Amino acid sequence: MTVDKDSLAIVIPYFNASKHITKVVKKVSAYSNHIVIVDDCSPEKLPKDLFQLKNVSILHLEKNLGVGGATLTGLKFFKDKKNIEVLIKVDADDQMDTAFIPELVNDVNNGFGFVKGNRFRDFKTLKQMPKMRRFGNFLLSFFSKVATGYWNLFDFNNGFFAISNKTFKQIDSSYIKYNYFFETSLIAELYYHRVSIKEIAMPAIYGDEKSNMKLMHMPMLFLKNLVKLFYRRLFRSYFVYDFNIGSIYMIFSFIFLFCGLTFGGYNWYKYSSQDLLTPLGTIMISTLLIILGFQLLLQFIQFDILNTPKNDK
Repeated sequence: MTVDKDSLAIVIPYFNASKHITKVVKKVSAYSNHIVIVDDCSPEKLPKDLFQLKNVSILHLEKNLGVGGATLTGLKFFKDKKNIEVLIKVDADDQMDTAFIPELVNDVNNGFGFVKGNRFRDFKTLKQMPKMRRFGNFLLSFFSKVATGYWNLFDFNNGFFAISNKTFKQIDSSYIKYNYFFETSLIAELYYHRVSIKEIAMPAIYGDEKSNMKLMHMPMLFLKNLVKLFYRRLFRSYFVYDFNIGSIYMIFSFIFLFCGLTFGGYNWYKYSSQDLLTPLGTIMISTLLIILGFQLLLQFIQFDILNTPKNDK
């Protein structure tokens, strides 16, 4: 696969990676004539030789914004460039295999608005990933599916991605987080524009570094943001932008579950406090309401999964 070097732009957020950044720039230069390095107030200064490269632009942030803020700054730098069609984000620590760039670009050109890597599909190299980080990613990925509506994705926290410039212009970047939640919040915004997303298998590249992920803490750190994304998506997708059969499933599932649990709980307390057996009919009414509510909830989940944005090209 060949890549048009003039229509592809590379964004590299930089922070304390002076030992690797020059190598990364050399690799990506084989695919693009437009590279921007966003210095996120890094204590480690950029190597001087990078300032001499004609195809490299360097942006210095006045304050540290985090990887998300630095990446957004780089993406916006190319946003209004007419000849730029595809934007790719590559980390500065040389832990991303740039040989996958042609595949990322090709999939974007074939109709996917966003294409990203998935480290969990490469079983041969998956074992290289630290166990704690692997487990944390498995858990957070499932919650991210529920929150974003992209049930076909798995490795939400993989920062190696390509996005069409046309797609990036459509999204509201004010909702995108600057911190560790950057990738997930970006994907969540794509859902409202029905952007189709594809994952491609790529190896997990890890050296001897220790992961800072704490197994019990990371889900809690993400939980607040995921809950916000989830309720915001349900409200917008099923009550603002559209009102469909999924909306009906959701409403009546909550009504039946609430009534069944409330009715059953009230009567259980009423009769047990009098040392009496709850009438069979009362039990059946409560049970029926709960079963109907649960069945409708399953129907809604199935509808939501089928409603995942797809590539129609």
